[in-house]
Amino acid sequence: MQLWRRLQFDNLRGDLFGGLTAAIVALPLALAFGVASGAGAIAGLYGAVFTGFFAALLGGTPSQVSGPTGPMTVVMATVFAKLIAENPENGMAMAFTAVMLSGALQILFGMLRLGQFITLMPYTVISGFMSGIGVIIVALQLAPLLGHAAQSSVVEGLQQLPTALAEPHPVAVGLGGLTLLIVFGWPKRWARIVPSPLVALIVCTAIATLIFPNNDVARIGDIPQGLPQLQWPQLSLSQLGDIVGYALMLATLGAIDSLLTSLVADNITRTQHDSEQELIGQGIGNLLSGLFGGLPGAGATMRTVINVQAGGRTPLSGMFHALVLLCIVLWAGGITSQIPHAVLAGILIKVGVQIIDWGFLWRICQVSFRAALVTYGVLFLTVFVDLITAVLVGAFVANILTIQRLTSLQISKILAVTHPADDPNILLTPEERRLMDQAQGRILLIQMSGPISYGAARTISYQMGRNFDILILDLSHVPLIGVTASLIVEAEVKAARRRQVEIYIVGARGQVEKRLQQFQVQDALPAANFLPACSYALEMALTLINLDGVRQTAVICTQTHPNRG
Repeated sequence: MQLWRRLQFDNLRGDLFGGLTAAIVALPLALAFGVASGAGAIAGLYGAVFTGFFAALLGGTPSQVSGPTGPMTVVMATVFAKLIAENPENGMAMAFTAVMLSGALQILFGMLRLGQFITLMPYTVISGFMSGIGVIIVALQLAPLLGHAAQSSVVEGLQQLPTALAEPHPVAVGLGGLTLLIVFGWPKRWARIVPSPLVALIVCTAIATLIFPNNDVARIGDIPQGLPQLQWPQLSLSQLGDIVGYALMLATLGAIDSLLTSLVADNITRTQHDSEQELIGQGIGNLLSGLFGGLPGAGATMRTVINVQAGGRTPLSGMFHALVLLCIVLWAGGITSQIPHAVLAGILIKVGVQIIDWGFLWRICQVSFRAALVTYGVLFLTVFVDLITAVLVGAFVANILTIQRLTSLQISKILAVTHPADDPNILLTPEERRLMDQAQGRILLIQMSGPISYGAARTISYQMGRNFDILILDLSHVPLIGVTASLIVEAEVKAARRRQVEIYIVGARGQVEKRLQQFQVQDALPAANFLPACSYALEMALTLINLDGVRQTAVICTQTHPNRG
């Protein structure tokens, strides 16, 4: 019943036209991605059919169109090259097993409600990674554009480039150049009616077929027609680690790509997508795509935007887009056999150039040296090392830099004084200042602002470990305290008690109070030493000074707001 409610027919005309338009755009891209992956054009079409249909039917973004994308294709090209080289007989089947496993992982992501966390990847890492993918696509397609065979890595492609430039295939160069001229020069107002990749595909293929029918320019060749054959999962213990690693990479990359496209769809349709359902739908689509020998897919931004602009609003548009491509697979596969590789290379170069985040790559150099270092570092690792290493290293470095900035901010909020005039930033009411003055420097105030994480633990330890007879810790405006910081507070409280230092803790409530209880700080002190306000603690400290003659009095006051109520 819930599935039936998702299939709304009140926008049928717009959905059909949007799906048809998206299919026209998807056709040349699916063929090009299939060839670029090394699995053949038909794998790209199968991927567009299965991911496009089931991600739309079962996903959480009504207007989204899914299919093979540049980033997913680059990963799959690496998967095919590595697994087939190591296991020629079963390498292809194991590569499709990785696709199936990636789909299962995406379903698991959705069931565990991880969608809200997947898109928390720093944009510096995403930009560097996606730009690196664009560079890889362009670099790998330069040789096919000149009439030579494509290579499986950027290094090999660049090594081959001098030979390709010295010995270009004239017809391939002409067709590839015309393709680039069309895809980059096609007017935008015309692209709304007929997309430039389709124009380039039709025009250049017609020229190759009619004018150069017997030329030896590389072409797609015959592709299988009819329904695909099942690709049963195959695993090899020696390559299990590679398969799982690539599957995780595909799942994560596809999830990020899809959810970012979902945000774009939300912005232009004024709707709200369901991240978890979207991951489940994408996972089912990729699972079935791998089972039937198709490339993995994700939400495709360009195809989604075109679908919406053409009137698509519900899952019917994405499903119809997949059905149109299925008809081409079943009955029109012969038409695509004459498409030259140079034409597909030209189309893919346009895709690669569009993927590169030109605007951010330029602006980030002017904004932050550290952020630029992360972005360009991820780009370099993506192109010349591998995708997984790039993302892991980039995310690690970006998070370390973020933690460092947050730690510096937290430390700057820890203020320690014995006289209110020592630090103008100290937050005290007039009454508390009066009490501090009466102590004549025998009270130490330490104020902390905001959430306290492990980064500030060392500073807390230093301040609390100073030699005083009375410590008062005010946590009135600390909303959150981490495990490490709590552990430091516990250790310093117990150490101070062993030195016979009187301790007061003020304003601990909520998560802070619970965390202190978990670390048994409450058990180390009398109940009377937990107070609601810093002024009470100061009064009690002064009483101890006057009555007991305490030689040194310290008040540790951790506070975040001047309005104490």
